[in-house]
Amino acid sequence: MNTPRMESVGRAPVFGWDVGGAHVKVSMSGAGGVLLDVGQWACPLWQGLEHLERTIDLVFERWPVAKTYAALHAVTMTGEMVDLFEDRAQGVRAIAAALAQRLGPRVAFYAGEAGWLTRETCAAGWRSVASANWLATARWIATRVPNALLVDIGSTTTDIIPVANGRVVARASTDAGRLATGELVYQGVVRTPLCGIAGRVEFGGAAVNVMNEWFATTADVYRLTGELAPQYDLYPSADNGPKTELASRRRIARMIGRDAHEASPAEWRAFALRWRELQLREIGANLMRVTAVHPELAAAPLIGAGCGRFLAAALAREEARGYIDFGTLAGGTADQAEWAATCAPSVAVGLLASARDVAAGEGAYDADAAFRAA
Repeated sequence: MNTPRMESVGRAPVFGWDVGGAHVKVSMSGAGGVLLDVGQWACPLWQGLEHLERTIDLVFERWPVAKTYAALHAVTMTGEMVDLFEDRAQGVRAIAAALAQRLGPRVAFYAGEAGWLTRETCAAGWRSVASANWLATARWIATRVPNALLVDIGSTTTDIIPVANGRVVARASTDAGRLATGELVYQGVVRTPLCGIAGRVEFGGAAVNVMNEWFATTADVYRLTGELAPQYDLYPSADNGPKTELASRRRIARMIGRDAHEASPAEWRAFALRWRELQLREIGANLMRVTAVHPELAAAPLIGAGCGRFLAAALAREEARGYIDFGTLAGGTADQAEWAATCAPSVAVGLLASARDVAAGEGAYDADAAFRAA
């Protein structure tokens, strides 16, 4: 049977999937690349693929059209890194197989320079598919803002990606390489253990050592500063206790061998702000590392994405740079823009797919290879 060109199904909804190790984020775009809706689900993939299966069911529940023939699915991922898999190649294959089985024939996997791959071609092209979600975000941004620095701060990681003259100019493409260049910082605003941020911290006017125990996470810090919205706080606390300010004070007190009753709530909030400052300094140091090799971006705006983009906005203020929220670029209602910024890679990969759906020439979807009709 002949495979239709994408132009013939241009009105089909496009779902953009970002399958991470801890969350699955999905966007829905309509005709002309109009963002319609965005959702996020906790998905502890390291505990088993059944969590991804359950999340797919929840996506279908929210958007029944997602499981119909009409839907197109564009996928990016980072979940191949979880320790459920023996290596990243196995992870890409397993995630691609699980999604292809449930989403049907019209699913394609974002592979950067390699284009869009099928479930079958993911096996050989896994290196291009693995952890490419940052590239999808940056590539889409490059179509809107020619010179910028993407700072995507999520629950677990931070991406710092330079865009110059309408091109993504990152020096590395793999997680290993990006950790070396500073373009990937393994810190976020929800799941990062505080002992991973600093070994010493100031409390009560004196510097003290930090306990190397998973007593508290950055979610505790940003609950106390009031910057972490509950809808992004999807994972259990370090002690599986309540996500209240009192419980967060107890947890951060343990980091320095204390109890919450030993200081006032105001003092513990000041302690949380000190942790915030330490994390901001670490992300800022990596931002400087990235911009040092791109002098053309010395005055470029920061584009904030992720549930921790309030830190990107703070860095922009400190450096007297412009600041653009990813959600503003994506458009939609205020609520859609908020979720779009939080789930930027899923939105970006969906919008890239929507654009290529109707594009001609370079960058057009290879529908014959990626989206086969039943």
